Amino acid sequence: MSDWADWDHIVKIDPDKTLVDGETFEDVAATGTDAIEVGGTTGMTEEKMKRVVDACGKHDIPVYIEPSNPASVVHSDRHDGYLIPVVMNAGDVAWITGAHKEWIRMDDDIDWSRTFTEAYIVMNPEASVASYTQANCDLDADDVAAYAEAAEHLLGQEIVYVEYSGMLGDTDIVAAAADILDDATLFYGGGIHDYESARTMAQHADTIVVGDLVHDEGVDAVRETVKGAKDATATVK
Repeated sequence: MSDWADWDHIVKIDPDKTLVDGETFEDVAATGTDAIEVGGTTGMTEEKMKRVVDACGKHDIPVYIEPSNPASVVHSDRHDGYLIPVVMNAGDVAWITGAHKEWIRMDDDIDWSRTFTEAYIVMNPEASVASYTQANCDLDADDVAAYAEAAEHLLGQEIVYVEYSGMLGDTDIVAAAADILDDATLFYGGGIHDYESARTMAQHADTIVVGDLVHDEGVDAVRETVKGAKDATATVK
């Protein structure tokens, strides 16, 4: 069984951003979240990534790197593995296979036993990731469901990630992706900021991802989203 099969909640830490004054990575690990994902869209360097991975890896929680470019990949025993985005609706094919090919060409030390992919479906046209990948975000529920089905059954993806980075997503669209998947795990990220928004999205997605909140509001706010995700999961079960 995959590490993420039982995850309800992930905190995504951007190495290019700071935590709230007075808070530490130990505080983040203690929120009750199931895992920490380390990655961001812009400003990524190996030095920044290593600093955060080393700090988070000291604590008893799964830590995964989500690299946005080959230069930000860190090889370390401090983390559990890599989650590599494959952007299904990217207009620039670099974010489907191109950047991945370059990483493989440049890096002779890839540990394939710890390397997994996430099939991203980017939905907020205002987000940095949408601009970066030239994603076509003009998608309805049927489009998203079709991408999700293609990811699982054509490309063998174990994770489908509906990403609304910066805004709370359409629950009908998230539900359409959830309904079409057989075994793949559905991640959802975007706009989760409190107990209710976490609980709402966790009623449809297997795992919710909280990112900006940890940098903007801090660990108390994150802890509320953990409660929302766990309560939703308990209700569904």
